Amino acid sequence: MDFKDASARLKAKKVTQDEQAHPKAHDFATSYGLRAKMIGVLLRDARLNAERTVEDCAYLLRVPAEEMLAWEFGDAVPSLPQLELLAYYLGVPISHFWGTDTLEAKHGRHVDIQLEYIALRNRMIGALLRQSREEQNLTVEALSQNSHIPVEQIARYELGELPIPMHELTVLAGSVNKNTSYFLEGSGHIGEWLAVREEWKHFTSLRDEVREFAANPRNIGFIEIAIMLSKMPTDQLRDVGASILDITR
Repeated sequence: MDFKDASARLKAKKVTQDEQAHPKAHDFATSYGLRAKMIGVLLRDARLNAERTVEDCAYLLRVPAEEMLAWEFGDAVPSLPQLELLAYYLGVPISHFWGTDTLEAKHGRHVDIQLEYIALRNRMIGALLRQSREEQNLTVEALSQNSHIPVEQIARYELGELPIPMHELTVLAGSVNKNTSYFLEGSGHIGEWLAVREEWKHFTSLRDEVREFAANPRNIGFIEIAIMLSKMPTDQLRDVGASILDITR
């Protein structure tokens, strides 16, 4: 090792020691600025995903559209109550606004796919109708007689060539011994969203004490036991009940 190398190492060591002895002050302004930009990106992402305009969101909060734009650019930041209203309006959890993942990254930005989705769903519903009809050993003519819908029209429904109006689908579903919910979308982003909304509807209809019990993370074990018991055959449940009685005697 020559003198230059030794000198350079000593200088580097001295710089490190100085930095440790006198650490740089945290740059709060930069930190706040970055957080504001992140919230803005997530806010714009949620708005575009919900297909809402800047004006829509501004009107909801009774603020100028310019202020909403400033939030999205990170030049200003909304308050928590404002974000709560936006989360409800845009259909996202409030935690979306302090996360790091965008909806576009998760699901992609779907533009003008509504017609494709509707066409595909019409074919799926038609196929389900035909399958249900055949399971009931019904001919198209018999289904037509039960529903008072022309044979040719039902045939086009089953091929997905025509969308089935909701009031007619209700009658056709009853004629093939199915609930209307049988034809609902059961997979994909929309299907999952609809299922969650239905589950939430049933959850909110429970008694207050039942909801509080189910929502408490400490009670997960009890809920899992209940699920396990619900899947047991009747004879095994009797044995479990008898064992519990023996323990409590």
